[in-house]
Amino acid sequence: MRSEILDIFNILVLHGPNLNLLGKREPSFYGLATLAEINAMLQREAERLNATVECYQSNHEGALVDAIHRAGEEKQGLIINAGAYTHTSIALRDAIAGVKVPTVEVHLSNIYQREEFRHHSYIAPVAIGQISGFGANSYRWGLYAIVEHLRQSSQ
Repeated sequence: MRSEILDIFNILVLHGPNLNLLGKREPSFYGLATLAEINAMLQREAERLNATVECYQSNHEGALVDAIHRAGEEKQGLIINAGAYTHTSIALRDAIAGVKVPTVEVHLSNIYQREEFRHHSYIAPVAIGQISGFGANSYRWGLYAIVEHLRQSSQ
């Protein structure tokens, strides 16, 4: 019989290059929410879902790879918006595949309605799912998705 105590899932949220400019950068694509506002929303939602989130942003591919490696030892789930690295980084793809942490890929804009080079994701084949095109809600729904996946997997 399963314990009445609910699992607390620890999730890493990674934000890739230029996401520190949210709220200022191309609001027609990315909206007006700042990265701090998105992170605060994720903290509130995680609390409601009996989870914790650690949010980290870097413009440097190696720093993101290092964070993924740490997640393999410390976290049960990963949400990643790799920004432009989505379309170029085999290193991020390999890091996610290597640590085997369930991963949800998110994007603020619908990458499939944008430039052709944005239609390919190196992350998608190693993620459990992808959510794009819903602005800051892409992160919210990514959090819901990873928590539900972890709950199902722990039963």
